[in-house]
Amino acid sequence: MSTRSMTPGQVAELNGRFRDLAPREVVRWALAEYKTAIAFSCGFGLEGVCILDMIAKIDSNAKVFTLDTGRLPQETYDLIQRCKEKYKIDIQVYFPEHREVEEMIRSFGPNLFYESRELRRLCCHVRKVRPLMRALDGLSAWITGLSRAQSSARSAVTIFELDEAHNGILKINPLAYWSPADVWRYIQNNDVPYNALYKRGYKSIGCAPCSRPVMKGEEDRAGRWWWENEGSKECGIHR
Repeated sequence: MSTRSMTPGQVAELNGRFRDLAPREVVRWALAEYKTAIAFSCGFGLEGVCILDMIAKIDSNAKVFTLDTGRLPQETYDLIQRCKEKYKIDIQVYFPEHREVEEMIRSFGPNLFYESRELRRLCCHVRKVRPLMRALDGLSAWITGLSRAQSSARSAVTIFELDEAHNGILKINPLAYWSPADVWRYIQNNDVPYNALYKRGYKSIGCAPCSRPVMKGEEDRAGRWWWENEGSKECGIHR
């Protein structure tokens, strides 16, 4: 998969070099350094649309993709369309393999994710993890919207990481140190479109049946798979 590899020491050097620079400079460097061997995985959350805005202003020909699980809220599709129209940027869409979805649903039903954590993870694996593997095939680096503020499980996120789950390619998280206030400030100052569900109490939006508004005092990702009382609130694409 990877056409270029980095050592842990080189990654540490990059983290020191970019720690106090603006995320836009991280994105600018990454696109210039990796050219066609890098892509931005946009989930169209708040952080994602900020990075999309930065990329469009730096290089509108950069590779951007999203994962369509087939269970997204209509509001997310509306946002994707708005972003395509505003930024005039090609957003590649990766879908799950239909045979895998059909077999999974025949075996466990359409709402299998409510039955157990194992089945929920299976659903995420089929609908998100495997399409991501196809999207990253042949790349040396990818950009994500991860930040430390999103959950306690992400509290150690750094700007640059070696992604061992995907053959050691470089994973770049430009907003790693941004707070929610930083994100909203950028959205407002740059007139960035965002998902209408955020006005209804949502703070993390994935598939429609697996997302709900967040209660006062809860972490941003508490609304994801809320019926699971323990464990990391992750789908598997960030391991």
